[in-house]
Amino acid sequence: MASNFELSERSSPKQQRISPRAEKEEVDYMQRAQWLRAALLGANDGLVTVASLMMGVGSIKEDVKAMLLVGFAGLVAGACSMAIGEFVSVCTQRDIETAQMKRAIETKTSLSAIDEQDEEEKKERLPNPGQAALASALAFSVGAAMPLLAAVFIENHKVRMAVVAIVATLALLVFGVTGAVLGKTSVFKSSVRVVIGGWMAMALTFGLTKFIGSEAMQI
Repeated sequence: MASNFELSERSSPKQQRISPRAEKEEVDYMQRAQWLRAALLGANDGLVTVASLMMGVGSIKEDVKAMLLVGFAGLVAGACSMAIGEFVSVCTQRDIETAQMKRAIETKTSLSAIDEQDEEEKKERLPNPGQAALASALAFSVGAAMPLLAAVFIENHKVRMAVVAIVATLALLVFGVTGAVLGKTSVFKSSVRVVIGGWMAMALTFGLTKFIGSEAMQI
């Protein structure tokens, strides 16, 4: 019994050294999830928006200039929309967190050196609206540029449409795998979710675009 007790005492410092490291890794993954979500969301939105618009217009008119024009317009409009939306959202989040910190300070009669240091660290960890807006717009632009680059060098219309669809599918698969690897989650589930969700959005946009441009909707 005594030997077992001594063994447990010897092993306890090692466990104490390991647990903070494990806790730090968990915190790092939680922080990583913030920018990972924004980056993958922006890239996925850009890809799905531009690819579906290009295929929708391409199904109505076999003109590469029309496809590229609507794709580029979607890139610019989407990137601006994502940047403004992310800026407003993060500003709101920052204001809420700042107000909560002020209320927490007001409830304390005095702050120790440790409390002051903790408050400073919390202020440093507050989200930056400008960085979030820039990252979101950049991610959207990267995703939107993929179908544009895939279509610009192909002359045959049917081949161009097929290449845009294939590139969009492969890019969605890459986004799903990348998010799973960086977030340490299931690669299969993440990939299937992103690909199926992206294709559902593209099919809906493609169908609506083709319906609006059909002869039945012409006035």
